[in-house]
Amino acid sequence: MNHRSLRPAARLGLLPAGIAIALIPAFASAQETDSSAGAKTLDRIEVTGSRIKRADLETSQPIFTLSRAEIDKQGVTSVADVLQRISSNGAALNTTVNNGNSGTAGISLRNLGSARTLVLVNGRRWTTQTDGSVDLNTIPASIIERVEVLKDGASTIYGSDAIAGVVNIITRRNFDGAEAGAYIGQYGQGDGTRQAYDFTLGTTNDRSTLLLGASYVKEEAVMAGDRKISAGGAPFFSGNSGTGFPGAFVDANGDNKPYRIIDGKVTPYDANTQGYNTAPDNYLVTPQERTSLFAQGTFNIVDNLTFRTEALYNERKSEQLLAAMPVTGINLTGDSYYNPTNPNGFYNGLVPGGARDLIVARRMQESGGRSYNQNVKTWHFYSALEGAFELGGRNFDWDVGYRYDKTDENVLTYGFFNKSALAQANGRSELRDGRVVCLDARGDVIPGCVPMNPLGGNGSITPEAIGYSAFTAHDSNTVISKSYTANISGELFTLPAGPLGIAAGYEHRTESGQYDPDAFVAAGLSTGNPSKPTSGSYKLDEFYVELAIPVLADLPFAKLLDFSVAARYSDYSNFGNTLNSKFGFRWKPFDDLMIRGNYTEGFRAPSIDNLFAGDQGSYETFTDPCNNGGSNAQIAARCAGQGVGPGYVQYGGTGSQSVEAFTWTSNTQLQPETSTSKTLGFVYNPSWLEGFDISVDWYKVKIENAITRPEAQFILDKCYGGTPGEQAQYCGLFSRNAVYPGAPNNIDKLRMPMMNLAEYQVEGYDVTLNYRLPETSWGKFAITWDTSYTSDFAIKASQDSAVEHRAGLYLRNDPYWRIKSNMYLDWTRGDIGMTWGMRYKSGLDEVCPSGLEDYCTQPNRVTADGPAGRNHMGGVTYHDLQLRVNTPWNATVSVGANNVFDKQPPMSLTAPYNMFDPQYDVPGRFYYMQYRQRF
Repeated sequence: MNHRSLRPAARLGLLPAGIAIALIPAFASAQETDSSAGAKTLDRIEVTGSRIKRADLETSQPIFTLSRAEIDKQGVTSVADVLQRISSNGAALNTTVNNGNSGTAGISLRNLGSARTLVLVNGRRWTTQTDGSVDLNTIPASIIERVEVLKDGASTIYGSDAIAGVVNIITRRNFDGAEAGAYIGQYGQGDGTRQAYDFTLGTTNDRSTLLLGASYVKEEAVMAGDRKISAGGAPFFSGNSGTGFPGAFVDANGDNKPYRIIDGKVTPYDANTQGYNTAPDNYLVTPQERTSLFAQGTFNIVDNLTFRTEALYNERKSEQLLAAMPVTGINLTGDSYYNPTNPNGFYNGLVPGGARDLIVARRMQESGGRSYNQNVKTWHFYSALEGAFELGGRNFDWDVGYRYDKTDENVLTYGFFNKSALAQANGRSELRDGRVVCLDARGDVIPGCVPMNPLGGNGSITPEAIGYSAFTAHDSNTVISKSYTANISGELFTLPAGPLGIAAGYEHRTESGQYDPDAFVAAGLSTGNPSKPTSGSYKLDEFYVELAIPVLADLPFAKLLDFSVAARYSDYSNFGNTLNSKFGFRWKPFDDLMIRGNYTEGFRAPSIDNLFAGDQGSYETFTDPCNNGGSNAQIAARCAGQGVGPGYVQYGGTGSQSVEAFTWTSNTQLQPETSTSKTLGFVYNPSWLEGFDISVDWYKVKIENAITRPEAQFILDKCYGGTPGEQAQYCGLFSRNAVYPGAPNNIDKLRMPMMNLAEYQVEGYDVTLNYRLPETSWGKFAITWDTSYTSDFAIKASQDSAVEHRAGLYLRNDPYWRIKSNMYLDWTRGDIGMTWGMRYKSGLDEVCPSGLEDYCTQPNRVTADGPAGRNHMGGVTYHDLQLRVNTPWNATVSVGANNVFDKQPPMSLTAPYNMFDPQYDVPGRFYYMQYRQRF
């Protein structure tokens, strides 16, 4: 074996801590401990992105490697927290996403979405959610030996979803002995406590291996009200809501303005100045509790025939907490005891003019917050036969395996209200025998019904009234994935430059998912968004072949030149077949320098949700193009053609939320997304500077037919301002109600289906520099600097749409940093060590919202298209520190702090919650201590 091909791999154990440790290409598998295989294991190893086992660990594709020791140095309790810090990750769900998450965490390479990043465990697919993404919280950190991140497309090797890249999580193997770990951490403010405990037991002999592991993680909450930036109360804040308490009412027969009853008097209500601050009622960090059991083993049946199996059980309990339910559109009937127009009621006719119905909006504070509680159980099982044989003097490896993954999720949601019960509680009622009772149309008491007073202050709605009108929603979700696989790899024959390697294989896979919402939710009787059941499945057969072709070796200016080619044929039951190919090369003009490049075709099949999700209601914000006659003659003519005259005014005004819930729909006719990925770069390991290496890679990813859900505004704009073809496509997705109460011709129904519409093109550079300095009397020093630069992130909402360049911009919950960079300084001397880390995110620009110009950095910015005020959010650098010592009793004690200087996240004027994006660290220093004992 070429000695220099192993030199960088041998360094991996000495590199500094941190997530930037190694974009050193393809040195991953050399880290695996295999006491039974010895040097022979290093001779032929399978690297992520290829099925061909080879001796030379450097491949044509850039690979990031993170070892178990480096994970321990991060001071976090989940692998998701580590992966989301790497420079190539964009915005993904995590535990700081409270509204819009269900306790999951993912990774979004190149910021292309979690569903476009394939996650593997030991080179095999892991269970996905119905949206196609993987919840990294189902994989306990304690079982991980290392993580390999392939920063290139790999659909030809692994199939669907490997568009932005691949994350391959390798579990611990051939572990002999026992190990126990404990971790505890907390923010400096005294909240957000995290605990983690794990135990691993393993044994290895000449014929078999067995590993058993268990872990427990508990992460406690942080309230938004406990941090200044997210507590609200400023002149502007994301928690402002017009729905609060006491309830506000509108008299449809009066002046149509909102009023409140304060201290027994009717007073006008201005939601802008008197709105309710919901921010303190929300979680800033959501709590979780995870319990995991893991087992894996091998048994050599005979020489060259091994049985392998692994099993995992993981349970997650998580919660999200929102402010109490805002209930709008309550019809408080004129004969309700609590209607202030009722002269015989509680308020004694405080509002004159005779008894009449009022429209009321009130936040049901007495019910507590809306609490979403998940209990998610994941089962994983894999078994395989692995072997080797010789044919024609050539060695071949093979395996056949079966995988079964299942996830069951049960969700309990507290704080919703039954619309039917609400109508009765706010309907006819009167005082009888000293008790207020609900009455039906005949005047009979409605059994169990308790009237409510929605116009009083906090506490005016009794616990009995809440108990009658509220309900607990029970939802369930099941996802099952099964696959049969067969693979073979080896060397066909020898060419002048070396052996020609080959790998080929077959996979049969089935995916199924089911979502059953609560009956009240499915029937549209809940005050929450309505949702219909989901049920569907598909299956596929796939074949692949991969070749490693040596061309030149040990020649002047060609120490190495080889090509890699691969193709994969996939046949899906729901949309048909697809063929994807790959070409890559490696060229070493001399030993110290390798130049590499790839061209890869990829695809992403539609997910269960994309294809089969039941209809879901969503209240969308939009501006009706027909408002005030439309902005031009073409739009006015099309509005008139639908019977909407120039005097039409949108209900609620321009940019208001839909009065009725619009409908999100799936689409069984979806086709797969397609992609092309290109990379070109080099790796330089100078022999004249021992311990130094640098890699630079350019990448470009283009995705076509991207599956997206067009926004309501997009649908309306295309209908009225688009081409005749677009008009025919989009105008049929909505309808107007000519007799809508108070707003004739209001849009009351609009469908938002999933469609193959968008195009993405992302381009940039990855740079990693490592330098392990010569050892001195002061110890060993090492530096790692890992940076990703996005030069362009272009999006087209449809093929005919204009290109939108997003690099350097911030959209709601969607940051597009140009630069993410991590630098780690590591020092060790004997049994003590220290790591100092710096994590940098570059600045972003966001739209300057109307009315907040005084807080924007560029409120008067003007472009060729007109005024375009912006606000600049500055760059952020976080500093992390860890100190550790190895004890004489074979233990390691570590103490550390993340965000040492308590760096605050940049304040955003457009972030939907908390005034900052959840991809930034939560404000506050986080202190931790961890202990690991080896036996």
